[in-house]
Amino acid sequence: MREVRRGRTRRRALGQHFLVDDAVAERIADAVGATAHDLVCEVGAGTGALTRPLAARAGRVVALEIDRTLHARLCTVSLQWGALDVRLADARRFEYETLRAGRPSADGRVLVAGNLPYSASKAILVRVWEARATVDAVTVMLQREVAERLVATPGGKAYGVLSVLWQVWADLSLLFVVPPAAFRPPPAVESAVVRAVFRSTPRVPGGEAPALARVVRVSFAQRRKTLANALRAGYPQFGAEGVRAALRAAEIDPARRAETLGLEEFGRLAQFLATREGA
Repeated sequence: MREVRRGRTRRRALGQHFLVDDAVAERIADAVGATAHDLVCEVGAGTGALTRPLAARAGRVVALEIDRTLHARLCTVSLQWGALDVRLADARRFEYETLRAGRPSADGRVLVAGNLPYSASKAILVRVWEARATVDAVTVMLQREVAERLVATPGGKAYGVLSVLWQVWADLSLLFVVPPAAFRPPPAVESAVVRAVFRSTPRVPGGEAPALARVVRVSFAQRRKTLANALRAGYPQFGAEGVRAALRAAEIDPARRAETLGLEEFGRLAQFLATREGA
């Protein structure tokens, strides 16, 4: 009983709502598009609602689950669901880079899928983005608000760090919205499924990490401030004039705010700031 109580506490802390609608699970598995050549890494396997249809399609499924009780239950059925490898792991820190060696076929893909816990979704997205060189595509269900941030365009409140970093390195689509009734317990908000296919090179010049990632995070850290002021706080070694000079070189008005910049502008700014740092 102590173990169960700890499990419930952890699931509550992560904001986990378990998918119970089989039709939605099948629809997500179809969107993942796995074949017998592919390895699918399922994030937050939970009760296995999505695990089963994924295992029916993929050559191998690595299912990550942080809750010990749920992990134990999944282990008892894993032999019935094909090539399923259930791991007790924290998806926020998991080394997705290691998955490529476990593909059932040398020409197979590494696909990440799952119903992400609301409160851990941003940290998981960042970790997967960091591993993008070894992950081919991602199909995940998120709180609708977070899903809309990923696909947001410049000029609105939804546009931010996740929008820029993911759009520079991936082709994204918001596939469909999932109502609260598809979960137990039902969340107070809608969910949405997003698919991202990673690119081998960034969409814009200057998109290479870590330069771009740093510039974007610094720019949005104080999004109500002008770029000149936000960047001055993040790059104190340049001073106010140095920051303004970099913005002018990138042909960006220092009075603009981060949410107004497009991907190419962030790329140019990252290039100029990286050059100044290396000078």
